[in-house]
Amino acid sequence: MRWNLRLTAANKGIWKASELQRSLAEYGLVISAGKMSGLWSGQPVSLKLEDLDVICVVLGCEIGDLLIPEPEKVRRPGQAEETERAAVGAGTAAPKVIPKRRDGRSLPPE
Repeated sequence: MRWNLRLTAANKGIWKASELQRSLAEYGLVISAGKMSGLWSGQPVSLKLEDLDVICVVLGCEIGDLLIPEPEKVRRPGQAEETERAAVGAGTAAPKVIPKRRDGRSLPPE
């Protein structure tokens, strides 16, 4: 998921974190400056569902405006490795196979 608070707030004419912080406080959601900074400038580590409700009311938005799904980032275990192997094999020549002796020593140069 991608957190999209800043753009959603800008679309509603709110350009500063302190302005949104004041609006949230009017609806009973008092947020510290540190937490507000995290919400405004980054990806929140945790957020209560009740807080999301207040944010949506203040901004007049839907939850889908704040949280944007990124399903392309979800991989099954082992899927990323298969994709990388396929990408390496596509468009590149196979590496030259150099035989080795059974005793582990290298062969003399050609």
